[in-house]
Amino acid sequence: MASNAFDTTQVKDKRDAVNGRFTKIKSMAAARRAKLNESHRLHQFFRDLDDEESWIKEKKLLVGSEDYGRDLTGVQNLRKKHKRLEAELGAHEPAIQSVLDTGKKLSDDNTIGQEEIQQRLAQFVDHWKELNDLSGARGRRLEESLEYQQFVANVEEEEAWINEKLNLVGSEDYGDTLAAVQGLLKKHEAFETDFTVHRDRVSDVCANGEELIKKALEETWRNLQKIIKERELELQKEQRRQEENDKLRQEFAQHANAFHQWLVKLWSSRVSNVRKHQEIRAMRSQLKKIEDLGAAMEEALILDNKYTEHSTVGLAQQWDQLDQLGMRMQHNLEQQIQARNTTGVTEEALKEFSMMFKHFDKEKSGRLNHQEFKSCLRSLGYDLPMVEEGEPDPEFEAILDTVDPNRDGNVSLQEYMAFMISRETENVKSSEEIESAFRALSAENKPYVTKEELYQNLTREQADYCLSHMKPYLDSKGRELPSAFDFVEFTRSLFVN
Repeated sequence: MASNAFDTTQVKDKRDAVNGRFTKIKSMAAARRAKLNESHRLHQFFRDLDDEESWIKEKKLLVGSEDYGRDLTGVQNLRKKHKRLEAELGAHEPAIQSVLDTGKKLSDDNTIGQEEIQQRLAQFVDHWKELNDLSGARGRRLEESLEYQQFVANVEEEEAWINEKLNLVGSEDYGDTLAAVQGLLKKHEAFETDFTVHRDRVSDVCANGEELIKKALEETWRNLQKIIKERELELQKEQRRQEENDKLRQEFAQHANAFHQWLVKLWSSRVSNVRKHQEIRAMRSQLKKIEDLGAAMEEALILDNKYTEHSTVGLAQQWDQLDQLGMRMQHNLEQQIQARNTTGVTEEALKEFSMMFKHFDKEKSGRLNHQEFKSCLRSLGYDLPMVEEGEPDPEFEAILDTVDPNRDGNVSLQEYMAFMISRETENVKSSEEIESAFRALSAENKPYVTKEELYQNLTREQADYCLSHMKPYLDSKGRELPSAFDFVEFTRSLFVN
């Protein structure tokens, strides 16, 4: 490089780049090594923890046994085994503590698996405590069983001695010679000495029995108090649950009764305008609230409600019927506006068309077959000739060419309404009907309609048409109101044109 035979700057840059990349990969390798070591320690800890959990589970099977011995020898053997188990638990405690210390250190140092480590450690501590509690409880039970079996053995021993001596003191043999009497006296004196000894033993056995009875009564009393306390807590818990259930019943009833009153009021008005249909849609959120409360009652297993006679299903059905009625009313309004812009069909005519269609749609399928369609036309005043079955009917066939060109055998409501509107030539005599329709869209019967109200209640094409032809609304002082359009001037201009 000193000879200037090479581009020293380029060589230097390449050297620095290589050194930099080498340093970077060395750093990344060290970081990966650290992460791998951390992962290794973590999984090693989980394996050690699993081993200790398995050991605890195995010992819990031993200390959870209900076998406390059927006799003195059996109890003594079980007690020896339990002593060995207690010693094993004590000897194993350092291993338990080591796992806990390792877990705590990993939880403090590691960035991965920290939450899982803490959860596993908490479970591990609970299981170890449960094992020690079960071990202590079994030890106490075995001591009680040993005390009882010892008492039983002492009672049996004294009863055997008493039965043996009863034969002696109940004998009718008092001797028939001096030597025999003297021999019997010596035996009796020995019995009296033995009796004194056994009297103390019997007293000890009786005292021991009374102590056992006292302990049993105390244990029974403690258990009874525990049961009473647990039952009291359960009754308090049930009382709180019933109080919450009753609050839920009252809340449901409050909303359901109010909703039903609104339904009755609206049914009595027969949903006569678009504003009421908007109100119906707005009340959907209230129905959702009632449905949520009903679901909460079902989840709480509440099957009765003395505060109301209404159900979620019944209210939902009535709301759906109102909504359908409102949708049909809104559809009729849209048809009326569309018809006025094209042929001048009145609202009464549209209603008559719709009602007649429904009358002949016996199956409520939304379609009429050709014969039903022909009967419907005759009912509307169409003078169609009577022809025999199988004979040509050119006039009706011409109508079918319009409403059912593909001859699928049915005429839908949309096809039917389009045909009737196209055939209706009666002019609307005044602009009042169209003004009334727009006024129904406007809140509080204002003499103007807003852009939002138009798009909310009409199709996009209809709203676009109205906005492109309506002038802004001016108040009494000649000021232009924002987003307000003059539908009165618009409708009257249509008739002038």
